Amino acid sequence: MIFHLISGPRNISTAFMYAFAQRPDTQVLDEPFYAIYLQHTGLQHPGREEVLKSMSQNPEEVFALIEGTEEQQGNVFVKNMGHHLQGFDYSRIQNYQNIFLIRDPGQMLVSYAKVREQPTLNDIGLQHQADIYTWLAAQGQSPVVLDGNEIRKNPEKVLRQLCAQLAIPFLETMLHWPAGPRPEDGVWAPYWYHNVHQSTQFMPPDDASYTIPTNLTAIYEAALPYYQFLHEKAIKA
Repeated sequence: MIFHLISGPRNISTAFMYAFAQRPDTQVLDEPFYAIYLQHTGLQHPGREEVLKSMSQNPEEVFALIEGTEEQQGNVFVKNMGHHLQGFDYSRIQNYQNIFLIRDPGQMLVSYAKVREQPTLNDIGLQHQADIYTWLAAQGQSPVVLDGNEIRKNPEKVLRQLCAQLAIPFLETMLHWPAGPRPEDGVWAPYWYHNVHQSTQFMPPDDASYTIPTNLTAIYEAALPYYQFLHEKAIKA
């Protein structure tokens, strides 16, 4: 089975990948469409050249990697960013078990701006996530929706419900992982994964208040309806 995570950035997607990596029945893949996204958009992300050199920019090759891993391993967990699915025909994801991972857009923007000062609505991917969800629903799918904050409130409860919906057994090993990098990490890990490499479990949500910078207010307001649309469908803690 292919578990296809469609996340936004600056969420707990890497920790979530690490949780699935603890399953002996599952191989994980880290953002295999990233090079395609960078080539298509021309964006200057940290580590751009390393990504382009280390990964295929051919969608057919990426799909072959995903589906070949499933054939070899039985289950594969694909950590993906929703906004990476653009510039090519991604309709094959209809055949996957799709899981959406969202985060409050204000928290996401404040976090993202620490790495890239002026993120855009496209950068945080919520609109694209909502569009893909709507498209999959029109194809007869019922994708699972998760909210990073809900997972962090009660990881075991949410993961148990998730595993039940995926028709796989919940394993307590998913709740902990060794600190440090994993061999599956993308080459961009040094730029983005500092915090998750220090973690060994899902941490409680950060209740500290935050202030959205003035230059990001319009993006926050544009993103909020897409977040609310998906959040109402999310598994709750």
